[in-house]
Amino acid sequence: MSAIVDTAEIHRPGLGERLQMVATDSVTIAKRNVIKIKRVPDVLIFSTMSPIMFVLLFAYLFGSVIQVPGVEGGYREFLIVGIFVQTVVFGASFTGAGLAEDMQKGIIDRFRSLPMAPSAVLVGRTVSDVVINVVSLVVMSVTGLIVGWRIRGSFLDAVLAYVLMLLFAYAVSWIMAVVGLLVRSPEVFNNASFMVIFPLTFLANTFVPIQDLPTPLRIFAEWNPVSAVTQATRNLFGNTDPNAPEPTAWSLQNPAAMTLIWVVVILVVFVPLAQRQYRRTVSR
Repeated sequence: MSAIVDTAEIHRPGLGERLQMVATDSVTIAKRNVIKIKRVPDVLIFSTMSPIMFVLLFAYLFGSVIQVPGVEGGYREFLIVGIFVQTVVFGASFTGAGLAEDMQKGIIDRFRSLPMAPSAVLVGRTVSDVVINVVSLVVMSVTGLIVGWRIRGSFLDAVLAYVLMLLFAYAVSWIMAVVGLLVRSPEVFNNASFMVIFPLTFLANTFVPIQDLPTPLRIFAEWNPVSAVTQATRNLFGNTDPNAPEPTAWSLQNPAAMTLIWVVVILVVFVPLAQRQYRRTVSR
């Protein structure tokens, strides 16, 4: 018997093998989530139709009224980046909704019975959000080009702008994972996430300049993480006025750095929280 135990201990998976197992299982879970959306295309269709509606509504209804001095493409060019950021933030909510649905249907319990890394469920879910957001950004970019938006920076800057948005959205996916595991109902999650994301994306520089807002709202908007990623993306796309006054808040003077700081902080806080809540939830 001792020989058998010793052999088992000798062949215990090392760190590299465990990481490889997590990576392999995460890819499998991500594929499962992407295939699920492919089989139910209504989800992706309606998630991309909403931002297109926002573009058309704001660009043609308010575009002639709202003026953004100094921006070469006018309000439409100012608007599109805000729509991009709002779209990827809402796209990050697929993780929470999917986890709540899987918990409700008992699919998570089935995953527990399989010889797979427990963290792969969360990692695969959040990675699949990135895939969905890439598709959404492609659709939104084409729509933006149609209504008059242009990339005025370099190709490398444009790539960095897209990467920055996807990184921020990936971090937000982990927040949504915690919420989805807490509420355990897709209906409740949709209401809860909407109540948080909607004001967060509007009390920012996404749709209007913030310098004329009342002081409390302006300060909140300046330090809103959505404002940081929006400002950084506008700078990289070249959709800002080079002669405009320098923002007074450090967060908007260094928006790319501020965005990366937010990404790191969110991941450091919410990745362990999501994993702990996952263990607690499925153990009931």
